[in-house]
Amino acid sequence: MHIEILGIVLLPFLGTAVGAAFVFFLRGQMNRTLQRSLTGFASGVMVAASIWSLIIPAIDQSEHLGKLSFLPAFIGVWAGFLFLLALDHLIPHLHMNSSRPEGAPCNLGKSTMMVLAVALHNLPEGMAVGVVVAGLVTGNESISIAATLALSLGIALQNLPEGAIISMPLKSNGMGRGKAFGYGVLSGVIEPIGALLTILLADILVPALPYMLAFSAGAMLYVVVEELIPEMSEGEHSNIGTIFFAVGFTLMMVLDVALG
Repeated sequence: MHIEILGIVLLPFLGTAVGAAFVFFLRGQMNRTLQRSLTGFASGVMVAASIWSLIIPAIDQSEHLGKLSFLPAFIGVWAGFLFLLALDHLIPHLHMNSSRPEGAPCNLGKSTMMVLAVALHNLPEGMAVGVVVAGLVTGNESISIAATLALSLGIALQNLPEGAIISMPLKSNGMGRGKAFGYGVLSGVIEPIGALLTILLADILVPALPYMLAFSAGAMLYVVVEELIPEMSEGEHSNIGTIFFAVGFTLMMVLDVALG
């Protein structure tokens, strides 16, 4: 069981590393259409994971509240939104195709701030995996190892484009392939760290599991709406991003239902 849990925790990070490795196989700058497609796919996976793997289980686990069973999910989603909103204003970061940094003023380089932007995306994903694993290891009957694997695999799939979206532009701007790959991998380190910290706090978090599931969902949805959807819709012919949003959404839905 411990090996299986470790694999589930590390799977999303592996997805980021594999995506960053695209820098060794693709030449030139990442095509804008491809970038929109990958961002749309990642958005769809995150929205579906938020609904099927996090919000619905949070409501199901609150059935004892009767007509108020929505309340923990409602509170948790808002808490997750506000938490990411605060981080967005505090942590210096630079979004793709943007020349103006966001967050607190700093003297960090462009590459570092791009990594921080993706790390900001990855934090709620790591927490989501950690919360579900925490429920699993403490014997929560509503969480199966198959459902936990489905969430981890879905996040790993959407991390593939995120790793590439970091490493490819850095290489195009003159950085060596090895260093660009390293930056891409570094952007995903926050996920297993966030997951492991959440698991270590399992005894504290499990009594509030419905709130924490919804908290992770709210944080992920904030990232999608505030950052990923604008990126996938930027410029002309943005419907390609919308199509791949549907691909990512339905793929994650199938994974969750089939494996869960």
